Amino acid sequence: MDDLIKLLKTVELFEGLSDEQLRRLAEISREERYERGDEIFAQGDEGDKVYIIRRGQVEVVIDRRSGAPRSQIYLGQGQIFGEMALVDMGPRSATVRCIRDGTVLDVIKRGDFIRLCEEDTAIGYIVMRNMAADLSFKLRHYNLAQY
Repeated sequence: MDDLIKLLKTVELFEGLSDEQLRRLAEISREERYERGDEIFAQGDEGDKVYIIRRGQVEVVIDRRSGAPRSQIYLGQGQIFGEMALVDMGPRSATVRCIRDGTVLDVIKRGDFIRLCEEDTAIGYIVMRNMAADLSFKLRHYNLAQY
């Protein structure tokens, strides 16, 4: 568990959480393993988990209406995906596939996260503040790129 807490300390979404709060997050996390080519989730699936990459690499792909799927980004150790599932249970906005054998993900279910936040509201506040700051940055960057 100490390795997971050390990894969680590097994740921007959890920046500002205390060691004890990170330990509580680690306690509700479950390990999942994937091999190259495995689909973790598909665009349009219901989102109910957030994923932290402990080891390995994944590819995020968006299926466009106008043509072939487009690879958006590659993510590796310490990066996170599926975080919008902590906010709502809306459909996934992309497909995520494993591209490296032996990929290990730490997964937090939305329901477990919500229960934890009900016990310690500061966790929810800090995580949602960090998520809002990230979204604000992305929107500002997107809007500036449009000019």
